[in-house]
Amino acid sequence: MISAPKVAVVILNWNGTKYLKQFLPSVMASTWPGLDVVLGDNASTDDSVAFVKENYPTIKIIQNDENYGFTGGYNRVLAKVDADYYILLNSDVEVVPGWIEPVISLMESDEKIAAAAPKLLAYANKNTFEHAGAAGGFIDAYGYPFCRGRMFYEVEKDHDQYQQSGEIFWASGASLFIKKKYWDLAGGFDEYFFAHMEEIDLCWRLKNMGYKVMYCAESTVYHVGGGTLNTENPFKTYLNFRNNLLLLKKNLPFWRAFWVISIRFLMDLLALIRFMMEGKRKDAWAVSRAHQAFVLGLFKVKGKRQKAKGLYNSQLIAHNSKGTFQGSIVWQFFVKKKRKFTDLPRQDLV
Repeated sequence: MISAPKVAVVILNWNGTKYLKQFLPSVMASTWPGLDVVLGDNASTDDSVAFVKENYPTIKIIQNDENYGFTGGYNRVLAKVDADYYILLNSDVEVVPGWIEPVISLMESDEKIAAAAPKLLAYANKNTFEHAGAAGGFIDAYGYPFCRGRMFYEVEKDHDQYQQSGEIFWASGASLFIKKKYWDLAGGFDEYFFAHMEEIDLCWRLKNMGYKVMYCAESTVYHVGGGTLNTENPFKTYLNFRNNLLLLKKNLPFWRAFWVISIRFLMDLLALIRFMMEGKRKDAWAVSRAHQAFVLGLFKVKGKRQKAKGLYNSQLIAHNSKGTFQGSIVWQFFVKKKRKFTDLPRQDLV
């Protein structure tokens, strides 16, 4: 009899007592045999660690000596976790007892599958997709990420319209399943990202090596969202604009990246102007700061890319482009008024 793969659910926490009290019971009710539940703590100053020690003694606690952000926090914690599969789970996610089994079954079916995500619905409105991942992540020709079920600020209700599992471009970090060997191969998260789009970068690197990222429609989780930085936070605006440019620099061939980033600078300028017209001066300044930081930090990720030089030299030959949209999602959404994934031209979806 073949034993089940070893699975570890790893929750990165920073001052999250509220969410741990609310959602740990659902995680602990998971039915995967021999499941390890790990709390990685980013130097919390509240009573979250004490709460878990007192109420959930079977949970392994790994404490970082400072707040390393989402990226650095997970890198340090996962280096101390032994499992065949990691499930990176946000503390503000509610799960159901059988949520793990369908995803692991799907991933076990193909050695080339490196990562996967379940369906993400909104905790506050459980028949509506959640912004962070919905029914799987895609990306357009200019590096704009979007989801089946969510394009920009338009979020769809779930009517089982995306009830077919299949390849996507990126899996949400809110509930990210990944085989440990591919986490190690890719080198984990790029810590320069700190938070936001780091999972897209990880998935892009894996796809550049020819591996697959999957959406599993048979598993559903419910995400609160905005637990660390809400959607109106200018720092989130800064991270999203800076990290989006960084994604392009890192993962596209040089001349393609140069061309796309040039176009993105112009498109981001339009976003800056829109923020100004809406009276969101802090967000406009965040876009400007993001561009400044990107230009000043152009060589800060050189070392990480050089370290993986062998992968980067061969990865584009094996690049798996499934989950890309060959046109502009900005054009489709704002000009042609295409508000749903199903409205996009099918011929432009790879």
